[in-house]
Amino acid sequence: MTGLRRRRLGASGPEVSIIGLGAMGMSDLYGPADEAESVATLHAAIDAGVNLIDTADFYGSGHNEMLIGRVLRERRRDEVVLSVKFGARRTPDGGFQAAPYDVSAAAVKDRLAYSLRRLGTDYIDIYRPSRLNPQVPVEETVGALLEMQQAGYIRHIGLSEVGADSIRRAAAVAPISDVQIEYSLLSRGPEATILPALRELGIGLTAYGVLSRGLLSGHWSADRALTGTDFRANSPRFQGEHLAANLRLVDALGRVAQRLGATTSQVAIAWVAAQGERIVPLVGARRRDRLTESLAAVDLVLDQDALDEIERAVPAGAASGQRYATAMMALLDSEK
Repeated sequence: MTGLRRRRLGASGPEVSIIGLGAMGMSDLYGPADEAESVATLHAAIDAGVNLIDTADFYGSGHNEMLIGRVLRERRRDEVVLSVKFGARRTPDGGFQAAPYDVSAAAVKDRLAYSLRRLGTDYIDIYRPSRLNPQVPVEETVGALLEMQQAGYIRHIGLSEVGADSIRRAAAVAPISDVQIEYSLLSRGPEATILPALRELGIGLTAYGVLSRGLLSGHWSADRALTGTDFRANSPRFQGEHLAANLRLVDALGRVAQRLGATTSQVAIAWVAAQGERIVPLVGARRRDRLTESLAAVDLVLDQDALDEIERAVPAGAASGQRYATAMMALLDSEK
């Protein structure tokens, strides 16, 4: 299959497949991954027409970029729209530094240089800070990104987890292709002020966490054990009564999916894609079978009756627990 529909990421952004692939779990944060299967999944995604691949320089402390770089060596560069985040800093034991995100003008250029080398490319399609640093004006970060764009090292400027005010300030400095943010049936926060701002400014949205870290996949069970390397072990929505309440919502969504002749994950993905022509869901498939299931969501047409039924099953604000632990929530400009 090479006929995946395309969408343009905002008025100034690239044309990308209607579903993108988030590669984080192939290197980090979701427990062990099979590297050979990860490579095969990346190739399968590109073969299927997925051209948007999202990564970050801190996923696996550079491992994820090197993994993607390995695949890129076997493909044409123009088959892939690379979205890369920077800013978070790691420690040798695999942890994250508590220091604020490094998104200064100097950091933009330094981190970009390493990403280009690890990916084995001379340009990145969309480059973005993963979070903002309240001590660094967003204008400084975007100004440095604009300089790198003008020099040809990046094609488009993106943002991640930013609020409406920061989006407007950034857009006053340079055209913004898209904002990456968690958006799913269980994470409806962007609908209040962020989505209206994006529509007003002609900026796209790449939605991560569309399956809410696996909760909405239809494959999660209450007794699933999480290892210490899986950050979901400390995620509120996967704990105790929060998990039980969320799985009840997933069961309700599963009944809707059954009536639609689809899987739970396909309905969750299709719902995100149905929220706007400039919204592109990112799926975090680490295996080819999960990728195949996710991509079938593009053929699921949700009419108004189906959308209403989904809303009744998982109403806005129904999720139990925050999407991140409290300390991480405090770092999100999008939550202020």
